[in-house]
Amino acid sequence: MRESADGADTPEADSGAPGAGPDTGPGSLGALRRRTQSVLIASQILGGLGVSTGIALAAVLAKEIGGSEAVAGLASTSAVLGTAVLSLPFAALMAARGRRAGLTLAYAVAAVGGLVVAGAAAVGNFPLMLLGMAAFGAGSSANLQARFAAADLAEPAHRGRAISTVVWATTIGAVLGPNIAAPAGETVSGLGIPRAGGPFLWGSAVFLVCAVLVHTLLRPDPLLTARRLAAAPPRPTDRADPADPVEAPGPGAEDHSLRAGLAAVRASARARLALVTIAGSHTVMVSVMVMTPVDLGGHGADVELIGLVISGHIAGMYAFSPLMGWLADRLGRLSVILLGMGLLTCATALAGTADGRHAQSAAGLFLLGLGWSAGLVAGSALLTDSVPQPARAAVQGLSDLLMNAAAGAGGALSGLVVSQAGYGWLNAGAAAVLVPVAGLALRTAAGRRN
Repeated sequence: MRESADGADTPEADSGAPGAGPDTGPGSLGALRRRTQSVLIASQILGGLGVSTGIALAAVLAKEIGGSEAVAGLASTSAVLGTAVLSLPFAALMAARGRRAGLTLAYAVAAVGGLVVAGAAAVGNFPLMLLGMAAFGAGSSANLQARFAAADLAEPAHRGRAISTVVWATTIGAVLGPNIAAPAGETVSGLGIPRAGGPFLWGSAVFLVCAVLVHTLLRPDPLLTARRLAAAPPRPTDRADPADPVEAPGPGAEDHSLRAGLAAVRASARARLALVTIAGSHTVMVSVMVMTPVDLGGHGADVELIGLVISGHIAGMYAFSPLMGWLADRLGRLSVILLGMGLLTCATALAGTADGRHAQSAAGLFLLGLGWSAGLVAGSALLTDSVPQPARAAVQGLSDLLMNAAAGAGGALSGLVVSQAGYGWLNAGAAAVLVPVAGLALRTAAGRRN
């Protein structure tokens, strides 16, 4: 065993080192890593485009079909819940059949969901629209799981950068999507579908392209290849230090089930920290972000200014993720997790005390995105480091279930908190969520030093 930058034990057999498999040499493994990352980046750009194109007008469509502003937020809530609920079955499929099968099915389900939403818009059926939105959330599930697919073949020392590069690719699609939502709406004017339903047809087409792309080009499957490499003990010359022992697989090492994933989490304090970090960061980000436009509007901000603030927030989320990945690899996962908690705390302090100072709100929302990026990238890398290779797909699916379920609850409660206590108290409550995460990270770091 070797120690990573944050003191985490890293099995060398998992590094994907040249020679770890009988038919995988240095050149071919490097080429496979680059090919896999290229396919994932392309799918992330398209996947981000598909999600953001539809979601941009989801609330508008829900209001038109439901006939009330009170139900407008249910569209996004349904998509988030769909992402959470579908994470486990997709993870189970990946655990059994590999990343290609799981990602292909997820994008296909999202494409069907977009068609259902458009059909529901045409007939004015609100419950059917919510069902379609839940299926549309499978696109987000696929996008989230792609970051773990990027880590399958990455060397442990470069795992943070591999994850962050795929996360960064989402920026392109996420920025373009809202800008093409209006033209997409115009294209369905003669089909009997409301304009707000048009983006979902476009989203379905994009997701279909993603499904074909992944199914065709993500070969050989990165997860199945990583398992084969991990199963073949590397030669002494393949390890950074020939004196390092080869980790022998423990009992149940070939169990890929969700039960094995839960057992792996129970056995690893660092895995539990990673899960809490990812879920906590996402919950704080979503809870504050969804109510910021309401607070800005209440203090006189126009639509253009609100859009600018949210754009800065999105830039903080995605544009700097490669930096977070580099820091996670150089300084260690725990250091970047603590950095993320600090950034999120500063963000809630700035946003919660802005009180109409729009520049301060913008700074707070930018830091909110930056802190989320640090937590997601470092937490995802730590989670992958902390569990055995056979259990990873199941644990990663559990992570996405928890993060989206927690964020869905936080987003739903945020409106109630603002209406009863105010936006400042929402930020104070969000900051309180970070305390146990930071405490657990500090305790884990102290435990590694002792």
